Formats: sequence, C-alpha cells, structure tokens
Amino acid sequence: MKKVFIASDHAGYSLKEAIKKKFKKKFKFEDLGTNSQDVSVNYPDYAHKLCKKVVIKKNNFGILVCGSGMGMSMAANRHKNIRAAVCYSVKNTQLSRLHNNANVITLGSRLINKNTAFKCIDVFIKTKFEGGRHLQRVKKI
Repeated sequence: MKKVFIASDHAGYSLKEAIKKKFKKKFKFEDLGTNSQDVSVNYPDYAHKLCKKVVIKKNNFGILVCGSGMGMSMAANRHKNIRAAVCYSVKNTQLSRLHNNANVITLGSRLINKNTAFKCIDVFIKTKFEGGRHLQRVKKI
C-alpha cells in the first residue's frame, strides 16, 4: 500500500478528513495535521512539515489542503526538490504530473468540490511523468 503524506490548515481540515476516509483502503496516510477546523493555524507550518517528509524518498507524494490551495503551494515550492501544483481539474492535475513531475498536490477546499478533489487525487497518483523534453525543463526549476 502506497504511503501518502497529508496535511491541512484549519480551512482545509474537513476536506483532508474526507480524503483520508475516501482513500483509506488505497493509501496509507501519515497525517501531519492540523487536527481541527476550529482553531486558526498558519498553513506554512504544515506545508514545511509535509515537504520535509516528501523529499526523504524519491517516490513519496504529498497532499496539502488549504482554503485556496495557493498558500500551501507557495510555501511548499520553497523547498528543494518539491514541485507542488494547485490542482482544480482532472486535466490540470494530469498535466502537473506528465509535464512537471509534481510530487505534491495542493487543493483549495473553498474552490473545489469533494468529488472533483477525489478525482484529482486519483489522477495525480496514477499519472506517471513523461520525461523526455520535459525532464530538461523540470531540471531548470
């Protein structure tokens, strides 16, 4: 069973919990917090925590959830060897993996419905990096 790291801020907590429930038979989750939607927290703390885990092993994946997906993405992309993509559709999720070799998916709980989020995660995990001409571009990041 594939291990997936997951974290959220207070705005993303509810979607994070729904993701864990939906995929519990498919993935082994390591939940890095937060543990409540009632207490306001700072999203960069959770993005940094997750990224430190993802970079340890080449094939690790991470899921970050906040209100828009943007804040988590910005914080995550400050880490070397992290390529976090804000995903909001199956097509943009697929391209984030095929062309950019994204290893962290960020979701905006206020901008995406639960079923679309589930589809994006499924596509993110299943899609393989194409390599080829895209590899030279990824190396420039």
